[in-house]
Amino acid sequence: MQKLKLQTQMYWTLELASYLSDAPWPATKDELIDYAIRTGAPLEVVENLQAIEDEGDSYDSIEEIWPDYPTDEDYLWNEDEY
Repeated sequence: MQKLKLQTQMYWTLELASYLSDAPWPATKDELIDYAIRTGAPLEVVENLQAIEDEGDSYDSIEEIWPDYPTDEDYLWNEDEY
């Protein structure tokens, strides 16, 4: 009998990533998982963090975890004009 290895694939949405916006950056994978659990983030956030291939590095921001996370530069308006 052959064992099947289930791979979890990370998927992020703006809503899921927003649960980490106030995380204590920089943070390690384990610190982010702990933060997500303590703050009541959805299970998908914890699962996504667990799926990260970790080398013990710390992350400086959500952009290092999800490069497509929108930044202020992604918006097309100039805040100084308003």
